[in-house]
Amino acid sequence: MRNSRRGEVDPFIVMDVMEAARAAEEAGRSIIHMEVGQPSTPAPAAARAALVGAMEADSLGYTVALGLPALRKRIAQMYADWYAVDLDWNRVVVTSGSSAAFILAFTALFDAGARVGIGEPGYPSYRQILSALDLEPVGLQASDDNRLQPVPTDFEGLGLDGLMVASPANPSGTMLDLPAMQALVSACADAGTMFISDEIYHGIEYDKKAVTALQVTQDCYVINSFSKYFSMTGWRVGWMVVPADHVRRIERIAQNMFICPPHASQLVALKAMDCDDELQENLKVYAHNRALMLEGLPKAGFDRIAPPDGAFFIYADVSHLTEDSRAFAAEILEQAGVAVTPGLDFDKRRGAGTLRFSYARSTADIEEGLRRLKRFMSERSA
Repeated sequence: MRNSRRGEVDPFIVMDVMEAARAAEEAGRSIIHMEVGQPSTPAPAAARAALVGAMEADSLGYTVALGLPALRKRIAQMYADWYAVDLDWNRVVVTSGSSAAFILAFTALFDAGARVGIGEPGYPSYRQILSALDLEPVGLQASDDNRLQPVPTDFEGLGLDGLMVASPANPSGTMLDLPAMQALVSACADAGTMFISDEIYHGIEYDKKAVTALQVTQDCYVINSFSKYFSMTGWRVGWMVVPADHVRRIERIAQNMFICPPHASQLVALKAMDCDDELQENLKVYAHNRALMLEGLPKAGFDRIAPPDGAFFIYADVSHLTEDSRAFAAEILEQAGVAVTPGLDFDKRRGAGTLRFSYARSTADIEEGLRRLKRFMSERSA
Protein backbone atom coordinates (compact mmCIF):
# COMPACT_ATOMS: atom_id res chain seq x y z
CA MET A 1 0.00 0.00 0.00
CA ARG A 2 1.12 3.56 -0.64
CA ASN A 3 2.18 5.77 2.24
CA SER A 4 1.16 9.34 2.97
CA ARG A 5 3.90 11.96 2.93
CA ARG A 6 2.26 13.39 6.05
CA GLY A 7 3.08 10.18 7.89
CA GLU A 8 6.82 10.69 7.47
CA VAL A 9 7.42 11.91 11.01
CA ASP A 10 10.56 11.34 13.03
CA PRO A 11 10.63 8.88 15.92
CA PHE A 12 10.34 10.20 19.46
CA ILE A 13 13.85 9.22 20.57
CA VAL A 14 13.07 9.23 24.30
CA MET A 15 10.59 6.42 23.66
CA ASP A 16 13.39 4.43 22.01
CA VAL A 17 15.56 5.09 25.07
CA MET A 18 12.74 3.89 27.31
CA GLU A 19 12.51 0.67 25.29
CA ALA A 20 16.27 0.11 25.53
CA ALA A 21 16.08 0.69 29.29
CA ARG A 22 13.14 -1.74 29.58
CA ALA A 23 15.05 -4.40 27.67
CA ALA A 24 18.06 -3.94 29.96
CA GLU A 25 15.85 -4.32 33.03
CA GLU A 26 14.21 -7.41 31.55
CA ALA A 27 17.68 -8.87 31.16
CA GLY A 28 18.22 -8.38 34.90
CA ARG A 29 20.07 -5.06 35.01
CA SER A 30 19.35 -2.24 37.44
CA ILE A 31 18.52 0.92 35.50
CA ILE A 32 18.03 4.42 36.93
CA HIS A 33 15.48 6.30 34.86
CA MET A 34 16.47 9.90 34.11
CA GLU A 35 15.06 9.80 30.58
CA VAL A 36 11.31 9.98 30.98
CA GLY A 37 9.35 13.16 31.65
CA GLN A 38 6.74 11.81 33.99
CA PRO A 39 6.19 11.77 37.74
CA SER A 40 6.91 8.51 39.52
CA THR A 41 3.93 9.17 41.80
CA PRO A 42 0.36 8.08 40.98
CA ALA A 43 -2.71 10.27 40.72
CA PRO A 44 -3.67 11.63 44.15
CA ALA A 45 -5.10 9.00 46.49
CA ALA A 46 -8.43 10.72 47.05
CA ALA A 47 -8.89 11.12 43.30
CA ARG A 48 -8.32 7.42 42.71
CA ALA A 49 -10.70 6.55 45.54
CA ALA A 50 -13.38 8.79 44.06
CA LEU A 51 -13.22 6.89 40.79
CA VAL A 52 -13.91 3.58 42.55
CA GLY A 53 -17.22 4.90 43.83
CA ALA A 54 -18.08 6.44 40.48
CA MET A 55 -17.54 3.15 38.65
CA GLU A 56 -20.02 1.45 40.98
CA ALA A 57 -22.64 4.17 40.52
CA ASP A 58 -22.31 5.09 36.83
CA SER A 59 -21.68 3.43 33.49
CA LEU A 60 -19.11 6.14 32.64
CA GLY A 61 -20.15 6.52 29.04
CA TYR A 62 -19.65 9.42 26.67
CA THR A 63 -19.49 12.95 28.03
CA VAL A 64 -20.08 16.05 25.92
CA ALA A 65 -17.21 16.82 23.55
CA LEU A 66 -15.99 19.85 25.48
CA GLY A 67 -15.75 17.88 28.73
CA LEU A 68 -17.68 17.69 31.97
CA PRO A 69 -19.03 21.15 32.89
CA ALA A 70 -18.03 20.62 36.52
CA LEU A 71 -14.42 20.04 35.50
CA ARG A 72 -14.41 23.01 33.13
CA LYS A 73 -15.74 25.24 35.92
CA ARG A 74 -13.13 23.94 38.37
CA ILE A 75 -10.32 24.62 35.89
CA ALA A 76 -11.58 28.18 35.43
CA GLN A 77 -11.56 28.59 39.21
CA MET A 78 -7.93 27.48 39.29
CA TYR A 79 -6.99 30.42 37.06
CA ALA A 80 -8.54 32.76 39.62
CA ASP A 81 -6.73 31.02 42.47
CA TRP A 82 -3.31 30.70 40.82
CA TYR A 83 -3.10 33.82 38.64
CA ALA A 84 -5.98 36.14 39.66
CA VAL A 85 -7.39 35.70 36.12
CA ASP A 86 -11.17 35.92 35.77
CA LEU A 87 -11.89 33.21 33.20
CA ASP A 88 -15.25 32.31 31.70
CA TRP A 89 -15.48 28.54 32.15
CA ASN A 90 -17.22 28.23 28.78
CA ARG A 91 -13.84 28.94 27.16
CA VAL A 92 -12.28 25.86 28.78
CA VAL A 93 -12.11 22.70 26.63
CA VAL A 94 -11.17 19.38 28.22
CA THR A 95 -9.04 17.21 25.92
CA SER A 96 -7.53 13.73 25.73
CA GLY A 97 -4.21 14.91 27.09
CA SER A 98 -2.32 17.94 25.80
CA SER A 99 -1.51 15.99 22.63
CA ALA A 100 -5.15 16.16 21.55
CA ALA A 101 -5.15 19.86 22.42
CA PHE A 102 -2.23 20.47 20.04
CA ILE A 103 -4.08 18.67 17.24
CA LEU A 104 -7.26 20.65 17.90
CA ALA A 105 -5.43 23.96 18.12
CA PHE A 106 -3.37 23.47 14.98
CA THR A 107 -6.40 22.23 13.05
CA ALA A 108 -8.60 25.12 14.17
CA LEU A 109 -6.05 27.88 13.60
CA PHE A 110 -4.09 26.99 10.47
CA ASP A 111 -4.65 25.98 6.87
CA ALA A 112 -2.31 23.53 5.12
CA GLY A 113 1.07 25.10 4.45
CA ALA A 114 0.88 27.59 7.32
CA ARG A 115 4.20 28.38 9.00
CA VAL A 116 4.35 27.94 12.76
CA GLY A 117 7.37 28.98 14.80
CA ILE A 118 8.61 26.72 17.60
CA GLY A 119 11.51 27.46 19.89
CA GLU A 120 14.51 25.13 19.75
CA PRO A 121 15.32 23.32 21.90
CA GLY A 122 11.68 22.35 22.33
CA TYR A 123 9.22 19.51 22.70
CA PRO A 124 9.69 17.38 19.56
CA SER A 125 6.05 16.42 19.06
CA TYR A 126 5.18 20.03 18.15
CA ARG A 127 7.24 19.61 15.00
CA GLN A 128 5.90 16.16 14.17
CA ILE A 129 2.22 17.02 14.72
CA LEU A 130 2.57 20.14 12.60
CA SER A 131 4.19 18.14 9.81
CA ALA A 132 1.52 15.44 9.96
CA LEU A 133 -1.12 18.14 9.53
CA ASP A 134 0.62 19.55 6.43
CA LEU A 135 1.84 22.58 8.34
CA GLU A 136 5.41 23.88 8.26
CA PRO A 137 7.29 23.95 11.56
CA VAL A 138 9.82 26.78 11.63
CA GLY A 139 12.57 26.17 14.17
CA LEU A 140 13.69 29.25 16.09
CA GLN A 141 17.16 28.76 17.54
CA ALA A 142 16.88 30.16 21.05
CA SER A 143 20.10 31.42 22.60
CA ASP A 144 21.69 30.91 25.98
CA ASP A 145 21.53 34.69 26.46
CA ASN A 146 17.73 34.44 26.29
CA ARG A 147 17.65 31.37 28.54
CA LEU A 148 16.76 29.12 25.59
CA GLN A 149 13.42 30.91 25.11
CA PRO A 150 12.36 32.64 21.87
CA VAL A 151 12.33 36.43 21.67
CA PRO A 152 10.66 38.68 19.05
CA THR A 153 13.86 39.20 17.06
CA ASP A 154 14.07 35.43 16.49
CA PHE A 155 11.02 35.51 14.18
CA GLU A 156 11.04 39.10 12.94
CA GLY A 157 10.29 39.18 9.22
CA LEU A 158 9.65 35.43 8.94
CA GLY A 159 5.96 35.85 8.16
CA LEU A 160 4.85 33.26 10.70
CA ASP A 161 1.19 32.30 10.88
CA GLY A 162 1.63 31.06 14.42
CA LEU A 163 4.05 30.93 17.33
CA MET A 164 4.18 28.11 19.89
CA VAL A 165 5.94 28.79 23.20
CA ALA A 166 6.38 26.69 26.33
CA SER A 167 7.05 27.93 29.85
CA PRO A 168 8.35 26.11 31.84
CA ALA A 169 9.97 24.58 28.81
CA ASN A 170 10.81 21.02 27.94
CA PRO A 171 13.74 20.20 27.88
CA SER A 172 15.33 23.23 29.56
CA GLY A 173 12.95 24.01 32.42
CA THR A 174 13.40 27.74 31.77
CA MET A 175 10.45 30.13 32.08
CA LEU A 176 9.23 33.32 30.46
CA ASP A 177 8.75 36.15 32.93
CA LEU A 178 5.94 38.67 32.49
CA PRO A 179 7.89 41.20 30.36
CA ALA A 180 9.17 38.40 28.10
CA MET A 181 5.65 37.02 27.66
CA GLN A 182 4.29 40.51 26.96
CA ALA A 183 6.96 41.12 24.33
CA LEU A 184 6.13 37.90 22.49
CA VAL A 185 2.38 38.49 22.61
CA SER A 186 2.80 42.06 21.38
CA ALA A 187 5.10 41.06 18.51
CA CYS A 188 2.64 38.37 17.43
CA ALA A 189 -0.29 40.79 17.56
CA ASP A 190 1.60 43.30 15.42
CA ALA A 191 2.45 40.62 12.84
CA GLY A 192 -0.97 38.92 12.79
CA THR A 193 0.62 35.77 14.20
CA MET A 194 -1.52 33.38 16.26
CA PHE A 195 -0.11 32.83 19.76
CA ILE A 196 -0.20 29.42 21.49
CA SER A 197 1.17 28.89 24.98
CA ASP A 198 2.02 25.41 26.26
CA GLU A 199 1.74 25.59 30.05
CA ILE A 200 1.80 21.88 30.83
CA TYR A 201 4.44 22.23 33.57
CA HIS A 202 2.65 24.99 35.48
CA GLY A 203 2.51 24.15 39.16
CA ILE A 204 6.03 22.70 39.06
CA GLU A 205 7.97 25.88 39.76
CA TYR A 206 10.60 26.60 42.38
CA ASP A 207 11.66 30.19 42.96
CA LYS A 208 8.72 32.02 41.38
CA LYS A 209 5.29 31.35 39.90
CA ALA A 210 5.02 30.74 36.17
CA VAL A 211 3.22 33.36 34.06
CA THR A 212 0.18 32.30 32.05
CA ALA A 213 -0.41 33.98 28.70
CA LEU A 214 -3.92 34.77 29.96
CA GLN A 215 -2.36 37.36 32.27
CA VAL A 216 -1.32 39.23 29.13
CA THR A 217 -4.02 38.58 26.52
CA GLN A 218 -7.27 36.74 25.94
CA ASP A 219 -6.54 36.49 22.21
CA CYS A 220 -4.50 33.31 22.43
CA TYR A 221 -4.69 29.56 22.90
CA VAL A 222 -3.43 28.15 26.22
CA ILE A 223 -2.78 24.42 26.53
CA ASN A 224 -2.29 22.51 29.77
CA SER A 225 -2.59 19.01 31.16
CA PHE A 226 -3.15 16.98 34.29
CA SER A 227 -0.10 14.87 33.43
CA LYS A 228 2.66 16.68 35.29
CA TYR A 229 1.67 18.67 38.42
CA PHE A 230 -1.39 16.49 38.97
CA SER A 231 0.66 13.31 38.36
CA MET A 232 -1.76 11.81 35.81
CA THR A 233 0.31 11.02 32.69
CA GLY A 234 -1.36 7.75 31.75
CA TRP A 235 -4.89 9.02 32.37
CA ARG A 236 -4.68 11.13 29.20
CA VAL A 237 -6.63 14.22 30.20
CA GLY A 238 -5.72 17.86 29.58
CA TRP A 239 -7.37 21.12 28.66
CA MET A 240 -7.14 24.22 26.54
CA VAL A 241 -8.44 27.76 26.89
CA VAL A 242 -9.52 29.43 23.66
CA PRO A 243 -11.12 32.75 22.71
CA ALA A 244 -14.91 32.73 23.13
CA ASP A 245 -15.57 32.90 19.39
CA HIS A 246 -13.40 29.78 18.83
CA VAL A 247 -15.24 27.47 21.22
CA ARG A 248 -17.86 26.21 18.77
CA ARG A 249 -15.20 25.63 16.10
CA ILE A 250 -13.14 23.55 18.54
CA GLU A 251 -16.26 21.71 19.67
CA ARG A 252 -17.14 20.65 16.13
CA ILE A 253 -13.63 19.36 15.47
CA ALA A 254 -13.48 17.56 18.83
CA GLN A 255 -16.85 15.90 18.26
CA ASN A 256 -15.57 14.33 15.07
CA MET A 257 -11.95 13.61 15.99
CA PHE A 258 -12.27 12.44 19.59
CA ILE A 259 -16.00 12.31 20.54
CA CYS A 260 -15.02 13.20 24.11
CA PRO A 261 -12.18 12.89 26.62
CA PRO A 262 -12.17 9.73 28.80
CA HIS A 263 -15.01 9.99 31.32
CA ALA A 264 -13.14 8.18 34.10
CA SER A 265 -10.08 10.39 33.68
CA GLN A 266 -12.18 13.52 33.89
CA LEU A 267 -13.64 12.38 37.23
CA VAL A 268 -10.19 11.69 38.61
CA ALA A 269 -8.95 15.07 37.36
CA LEU A 270 -11.85 16.88 39.01
CA LYS A 271 -11.06 15.36 42.40
CA ALA A 272 -7.30 15.75 41.92
CA MET A 273 -7.73 19.52 41.81
CA ASP A 274 -8.73 19.40 45.48
CA CYS A 275 -5.70 17.34 46.54
CA ASP A 276 -3.21 20.17 46.82
CA ASP A 277 -1.60 18.93 50.04
CA GLU A 278 -0.50 15.69 48.39
CA LEU A 279 0.57 17.47 45.22
CA GLN A 280 2.65 19.96 47.18
CA GLU A 281 4.41 17.06 48.89
CA ASN A 282 5.31 15.76 45.42
CA LEU A 283 6.65 19.21 44.55
CA LYS A 284 8.88 19.15 47.63
CA VAL A 285 10.45 15.96 46.30
CA TYR A 286 11.09 17.57 42.91
CA ALA A 287 12.62 20.62 44.61
CA HIS A 288 14.94 18.42 46.67
CA ASN A 289 15.88 16.35 43.63
CA ARG A 290 16.57 19.53 41.67
CA ALA A 291 18.98 20.71 44.36
CA LEU A 292 20.73 17.34 44.26
CA MET A 293 21.05 17.52 40.47
CA LEU A 294 22.33 21.10 40.43
CA GLU A 295 25.04 20.05 42.86
CA GLY A 296 25.74 16.53 41.60
CA LEU A 297 25.76 16.90 37.82
CA PRO A 298 28.60 19.46 37.75
CA LYS A 299 30.60 17.23 40.09
CA ALA A 300 30.10 14.40 37.63
CA GLY A 301 31.33 16.57 34.76
CA PHE A 302 28.05 17.91 33.37
CA ASP A 303 28.60 21.54 34.28
CA ARG A 304 27.13 23.42 31.31
CA ILE A 305 23.43 23.45 32.19
CA ALA A 306 20.42 25.65 31.53
CA PRO A 307 18.82 27.28 34.62
CA PRO A 308 15.82 25.05 35.48
CA ASP A 309 13.12 27.39 36.81
CA GLY A 310 10.39 24.76 36.58
CA ALA A 311 9.42 21.30 35.32
CA PHE A 312 11.76 18.46 36.33
CA PHE A 313 14.55 18.51 33.75
CA ILE A 314 18.18 19.54 33.50
CA TYR A 315 19.37 20.31 29.96
CA ALA A 316 23.11 20.00 29.61
CA ASP A 317 25.52 21.07 26.89
CA VAL A 318 27.86 18.12 26.36
CA SER A 319 29.36 19.26 23.06
CA HIS A 320 32.80 19.25 24.72
CA LEU A 321 32.30 15.56 25.54
CA THR A 322 30.69 14.19 22.37
CA GLU A 323 29.56 14.98 18.86
CA ASP A 324 26.87 12.28 18.99
CA SER A 325 24.49 12.61 21.94
CA ARG A 326 22.54 9.52 20.91
CA ALA A 327 25.64 7.33 21.02
CA PHE A 328 26.71 9.02 24.27
CA ALA A 329 23.31 8.30 25.86
CA ALA A 330 23.59 4.67 24.74
CA GLU A 331 27.06 4.49 26.30
CA ILE A 332 25.77 5.91 29.57
CA LEU A 333 22.95 3.38 29.61
CA GLU A 334 25.27 0.48 28.85
CA GLN A 335 28.17 1.44 31.10
CA ALA A 336 26.46 3.31 33.95
CA GLY A 337 22.97 1.84 33.98
CA VAL A 338 21.42 5.31 33.76
CA ALA A 339 18.89 6.17 31.05
CA VAL A 340 19.12 9.77 29.77
CA THR A 341 17.67 11.46 26.68
CA PRO A 342 19.84 12.68 23.79
CA GLY A 343 19.18 16.25 22.76
CA LEU A 344 18.44 15.32 19.16
CA ASP A 345 14.82 14.95 20.20
CA PHE A 346 14.64 18.64 21.05
CA ASP A 347 16.99 20.40 18.64
CA LYS A 348 17.97 18.89 15.31
CA ARG A 349 20.76 21.37 14.73
CA ARG A 350 22.44 21.50 18.14
CA GLY A 351 21.02 18.42 19.82
CA ALA A 352 23.97 16.20 18.95
CA GLY A 353 25.80 18.07 21.70
CA THR A 354 23.17 18.05 24.47
CA LEU A 355 21.50 15.67 26.94
CA ARG A 356 18.34 15.95 29.03
CA PHE A 357 18.26 14.57 32.57
CA SER A 358 14.92 14.09 34.34
CA TYR A 359 14.69 14.26 38.13
CA ALA A 360 11.04 13.25 38.44
CA ARG A 361 11.82 9.90 40.10
CA SER A 362 12.33 9.18 43.79
CA THR A 363 15.12 10.91 45.68
CA ALA A 364 16.80 7.56 46.26
CA ASP A 365 16.89 6.97 42.49
CA ILE A 366 18.33 10.43 41.86
CA GLU A 367 21.06 9.93 44.45
CA GLU A 368 22.00 6.55 42.99
CA GLY A 369 21.89 7.90 39.44
CA LEU A 370 24.26 10.72 40.33
CA ARG A 371 26.66 8.25 41.95
CA ARG A 372 26.65 6.12 38.81
CA LEU A 373 27.14 9.12 36.53
CA LYS A 374 30.06 10.38 38.59
CA ARG A 375 31.71 6.97 38.50
CA PHE A 376 31.09 6.59 34.78
CA MET A 377 32.57 9.98 33.91
CA SER A 378 35.55 9.40 36.15
CA GLU A 379 36.33 6.06 34.48
CA ARG A 380 35.67 7.52 31.02
CA SER A 381 38.23 10.28 31.50
CA ALA A 382 40.81 8.06 33.15
